[in-house]
Amino acid sequence: MENINTRVLELAPYQPGKPLEELSRELGIGDAIKLASNENPRGPGLGVRQALADAITGISRYPDSTGYRLKRILADRLDVDEAQITLGNGSNDVLELAARVALSPGSVGVVDEYCFVVYPLAIAAAHGKLTRVSSVDWGHDLDEMATAIDAATRIVYIANPNNPTGTWVNKKSLEKFLNRVPERVWVVLDEAYFEYVDGKDYPDGVKMIVDYPNLIVTRTFSKIHGLAALRIGYSVTSSDFADLMNRIRQPFNVNTLALAAAEAALADDDYINASRRLNTRGMDYVVKGLGKLGFSVIPSAGNFVSFESGLASRRIYEALLQRGVIVRPLGNYGMNEHLRVTVGLPDENERFLEALSQII
Repeated sequence: MENINTRVLELAPYQPGKPLEELSRELGIGDAIKLASNENPRGPGLGVRQALADAITGISRYPDSTGYRLKRILADRLDVDEAQITLGNGSNDVLELAARVALSPGSVGVVDEYCFVVYPLAIAAAHGKLTRVSSVDWGHDLDEMATAIDAATRIVYIANPNNPTGTWVNKKSLEKFLNRVPERVWVVLDEAYFEYVDGKDYPDGVKMIVDYPNLIVTRTFSKIHGLAALRIGYSVTSSDFADLMNRIRQPFNVNTLALAAAEAALADDDYINASRRLNTRGMDYVVKGLGKLGFSVIPSAGNFVSFESGLASRRIYEALLQRGVIVRPLGNYGMNEHLRVTVGLPDENERFLEALSQII
């Protein structure tokens, strides 16, 4: 086909975690648990539920295309100007908007070997070329990524923590990297899981924008806030770059219910803190359980952990499905011998480990 962007033919479609409904249809399992997509297992907080109930009467009207109230709340919370914020239909939306602004045919995007699969998709859709840099211990090799930047490079993607490996980079390493990046190159720092990180030297990307105006920080309400189905995220950038992103952003890309829920979620610090504590305890339980079963895990700072399951990874994945437990195979990330499991509720974590022990 000559009348298309041929780069698209080189890509595989994004493969989400198997939905509970699909497993129920295929195997007739009605009590399955999903630990495949790094969602908050608690469900939305009470404040969010009330906000959704209040907002439902307005769904016959178009949403506020500017997201004024949410941007005002975010600006106050993050100590930035409203003009620096771009709202998206999930953080995937702003990740793609950044690529569309930064890239042109023939320009290059740099990513990690085991990067989030959306980055290569966004680069290809923007007619860019892709440079992958080999990982070190499953994490970003920032020195090599900086070295890989050439005259054609326009954008670099870094997830911190990284999905699917859970690895993260500290502030000193990130600053060293940013100091090597030319000002003409945009650096996307994807902080989808930043609320889960418990590390004193973990960098706050938003605070670094003052010193590095070529930095693009993306965040989401899909993870710790528990709003994955509503699809809402945002970026914080220089006001000039945000202006460019908003020029190509679809009008009404964030719906009324998502806006209301996000506003309520930001006000519920108790929910966020409780979710973080639950994840910390659950992570410890799952990692120790995997170790007792003989599996090697990649240390993770997110709400998930990837573990080495060897050549039998696909068989283990299918066997877990038969027991009503959905995890994530990582073949589309180039990690054919690994599976990823989300930290769930205590009974879900226990069920996962019990099912895994039966299989092996």
